Amino acid sequence: MALAGLKVIEFAGLAPGPFAGLVLADNGANVVRVDRPNSSSSDVLNRGKRSIAVDSKVPAGRELLKKMIASADVVIDPFRPGVMERMGLGPEVFLGDGHKAGLNERLIYARIVGFPRTGPHKDMAGHDINYAALSGVLSMLPGTKPTFPLNLLADFAGGGMMCALGILLALLERGSSGKGQVVNTDMVAGSRYVSSFPLIHTLIPNSPMAGGPRGTNPLDGGAPFYNLYACKDGGWMSVGCLEPQFFKAFLELFLKSIPQDLTGPGCWKPTLATQGNRAEWSKLSDFLEKGFLTNTREYWTNVFHETEACTVPVLTPAEAGKASKSLIPEAHPLVRSQIPGGPHQTPLPTMRPGILLPGQDTDNILREYGLGEDERRSLAETGALGKPSTKAKL
Repeated sequence: MALAGLKVIEFAGLAPGPFAGLVLADNGANVVRVDRPNSSSSDVLNRGKRSIAVDSKVPAGRELLKKMIASADVVIDPFRPGVMERMGLGPEVFLGDGHKAGLNERLIYARIVGFPRTGPHKDMAGHDINYAALSGVLSMLPGTKPTFPLNLLADFAGGGMMCALGILLALLERGSSGKGQVVNTDMVAGSRYVSSFPLIHTLIPNSPMAGGPRGTNPLDGGAPFYNLYACKDGGWMSVGCLEPQFFKAFLELFLKSIPQDLTGPGCWKPTLATQGNRAEWSKLSDFLEKGFLTNTREYWTNVFHETEACTVPVLTPAEAGKASKSLIPEAHPLVRSQIPGGPHQTPLPTMRPGILLPGQDTDNILREYGLGEDERRSLAETGALGKPSTKAKL
């Protein structure tokens, strides 16, 4: 796999840090998560990782972490600014500071924070909803009030995925320069970057994509032909026929599939010209709502299946998992040989929940770092390892 042999130290955190580590692990990296001794974890993003429990408050524990990072390729720092520095594990220790050589000048030191490291919010606590709010994107999302998309925008797209991308870019640079780098990711800036398309459109006068108030534009629920509709059985259908040719395919099928009492004499019904006439969008919206409510989601799925109408059912997590033949999301994108079964073909990792008990791999990891029995016993006696959990059963 692309990252086979890459040694990654991931300090335990929430959401974005573990996701960045998951991306690396899914592509072959050897990822070790550093947990606090005797802690618990409900993190599910641990597929392919191992855990070591180390108490960074104990001098011997800090020295162990320094030793591990000194021989790693990547370290993922999920903490608020200053935490790693207070532990004596800041980037200058490993990369050098211009006056003194570092312990590992090839290290990729990846840091994820919520707010930008400089500015009025840098020392504040926050979560995805706060970072999305400051990005300018949350105000654009539809609803009577801004509706946040779970914690996908800042935590995972603007945070974890951007961090993983930064790590890969730094590794490419190291391949030519031989030098490591600091990768700084903040979730406000990351959310803005992944939202470049809608944000830039707000700067364009009369932009058809984002030129009006929230909920009046084609991609934010303002267009009836790009929206969700309830069905008779409580299911939902997604309609996304933005282009005229797709709207034509949709409308022809829809008109054929609804009861005649909705299209008979005296009834308003849409034409192809309705798509470009905003004055008729409210009528079209009402018409589609009534039409979809006349039948079930299964019925409408069959109507639009394998057509150019850009209309598909809204699946539940269980249904989507069944359709993709894996309840657990698979690693993506696939980076594999173009020749099936070729010499570079690598099997995908087994898709299962990332159950990982803090400290379950401590002893094996210490052995890999060359620590003998006496050294391991000494670490345990100082309290640097705490009391490791028993090994998880998967």
